[in-house]
Amino acid sequence: MKSLFVFLLSLFLFVSCESDGELTSKSAESGTISSSAVLKYSGEFYPTSGITVSGFAKIYLDNNKYKVKLEDFIISDGPDLKVYISKESTPTNFVNLGNFKGNGNTFYAIPSGVNVSEYHYVLIHCQQYNHLFAIAPLTII
Repeated sequence: MKSLFVFLLSLFLFVSCESDGELTSKSAESGTISSSAVLKYSGEFYPTSGITVSGFAKIYLDNNKYKVKLEDFIISDGPDLKVYISKESTPTNFVNLGNFKGNGNTFYAIPSGVNVSEYHYVLIHCQQYNHLFAIAPLTII
């Protein structure tokens, strides 16, 4: 009986682990944007319960590459925070842009091959505890 319990627990842990897809398995280069970059989408962040957040998410087209800028961004501390672009306001159909780099103004490259027009949200998500911290619904500029 004990071995059955250990087996089922192991199976549950294995199945419940989140793995990144091909587009999210490697962190893309980010950096800055050029003066010729064009703002395509913008949205203001709002928090989930118990979280403090302020700032904006903006998506720029810069030399045929899309980049997300978190602008004037401040959020409560949390472990294992990731930046996602998502098709829904929940982290169910998303592209992981990488680890959250900190408050202020930061950039995250969107991998080539991603159809940005299908993604309507920027999310800040704690991957370790599967907790959504903040959501920015995007509008076309």
